[in-house]
Amino acid sequence: MPRPRSLTPTALATAALAVIDRDGLTALSMRTVATELGMAPMSLYRYVADRAELEGLVVDLLLARIDTTPPARAPWTGKVAVLVERARDAVAEHPGAVPLTLTHRHASPSLLRWTESVLRVLTAAGFSGERRVIALRSLLAYLIGSIQLEHLGPLSGPGTAAMAALPVDEQPLLRETAGVARTVPADVEFRQGLEVLLRGLDPTA
Repeated sequence: MPRPRSLTPTALATAALAVIDRDGLTALSMRTVATELGMAPMSLYRYVADRAELEGLVVDLLLARIDTTPPARAPWTGKVAVLVERARDAVAEHPGAVPLTLTHRHASPSLLRWTESVLRVLTAAGFSGERRVIALRSLLAYLIGSIQLEHLGPLSGPGTAAMAALPVDEQPLLRETAGVARTVPADVEFRQGLEVLLRGLDPTA
């Protein structure tokens, strides 16, 4: 068998991401990535130890291009909003890989740099201790949850359409809300939801 060609982490991550985009996260394995690269599965172990390491490379590929420098002339809420929106933009094209950002948040160098930048802004705004923990986790939960909702269960999808057609005498408010939800652009929904969250975060309350 020919000697396996040299592979960079970027090449491995790109192949793994192609598998996720095409077949879903559950399809990711050493075998499927090796097939994507046109090589024997055992050859892949020359470069990565297991699927977990592959997942980490995918997360870094998604997040490496994020600019983690917040805008200089903005209130802390504006700085955090920009950082969160940049992270959303970086991963929104690959929603199947979004869960990996949660499972690898403690080890991905790119995600750690982004998190440190958010924490610097929060700290400068007066957040510390438990309040800073809650603020950071709330932002992460909103970011990951909103991306999954947008791409895996969109408010303009068939489920929302079904709710908008519910009998008016049984769930009138749900019917009305679902009808309006179908008209709200995803970007508007994300930004306004983030604004609501940021207004509720107070370093002194």
